[in-house]
Amino acid sequence: MSFSIELELQKFPKTIKLKDGKKAVLRPLKADDEKAFHQLFLDIPEQERMFIKHRVQDIKVIRDWCKNIDVGRNLPLLGVIDGKIVGSATLHQRLGGWKRHIGRVSVLVHPEYRGRGLATKLITEILGIAREAGLEKAEAAFIAEQKAAMKMFAMLGFNQLVRLDDYVKDMQAITHDYILMGLELKTDEEYAGVGG
Repeated sequence: MSFSIELELQKFPKTIKLKDGKKAVLRPLKADDEKAFHQLFLDIPEQERMFIKHRVQDIKVIRDWCKNIDVGRNLPLLGVIDGKIVGSATLHQRLGGWKRHIGRVSVLVHPEYRGRGLATKLITEILGIAREAGLEKAEAAFIAEQKAAMKMFAMLGFNQLVRLDDYVKDMQAITHDYILMGLELKTDEEYAGVGG
């Protein structure tokens, strides 16, 4: 695990206030979150679950994630309200290769807790961790139907990089347009350099 991520994770748990005044606790995934984390995925409507790359309805998949937490590769940051996991944002990193400077970001919020600003708070925290980890860019992938999610990412500064028509297939083999959005994580000061 990278030292900077370890330092960043010491700032959690964090309590935040949502738009409706309710409080949520943001914290990293723990090994004993298996059942509650699995329940979040089960509570997501099936038509949305079809676009998740993993078979999250299978408890074995979630058990593997909880038993083998490697925050240097995949850092799930959870949103917890009244003891219930109601959201998750994940920073995915490649530890080598030509995309090692790019973090992939994904977010998921329980349908009953949407519209309160939880997804935005989770993504903002994940982007802060990505910057501290030395990543230069963040990317997020969508299908064209995920308009609300793309709008939220755009409000956080993400721009559309690529759109490929009928490029991806869901779990029922139906094709969808693929959209890749990206964000520069470097600050203006970093671009300016010394004496810039």
